Amino acid sequence: MSNKKYCKNCKKEVLGRSDKKFCDDYCKSQFHYKKLTDEELPFYKKVDNQLKLNRKILKSFNRSGKSIIRAKTLIKEGFNHNFFTHYWKNQKGDVYFFNYEYGFLKKKENGIDKYILITHQNYMSR
Repeated sequence: MSNKKYCKNCKKEVLGRSDKKFCDDYCKSQFHYKKLTDEELPFYKKVDNQLKLNRKILKSFNRSGKSIIRAKTLIKEGFNHNFFTHYWKNQKGDVYFFNYEYGFLKKKENGIDKYILITHQNYMSR
């Protein structure tokens, strides 16, 4: 009496131990990768991914430490201003939102939405 087992990934016959589920390490890895990509990301992972994307975008457009850019340019890259890690309020009352060390402030100039981009400075921690 033989109980044949088949690989969960490629469906080939599995030889070896009775509790073996995959024919080799490649099939095991591929099965788990497919399983991860098929499942919907948990909420915290989606938030983390957006925060990291925001940081990457802000970093790429703010090489000098302070710059001004049109909002539609950032949005086109995938920036979402609703995701930020913390905020800082300056003496004028403007609230800068930060994605890690890169901050942004939304302003309207001549009817055009723009962002002022800054890099975190030591005095902002006080």
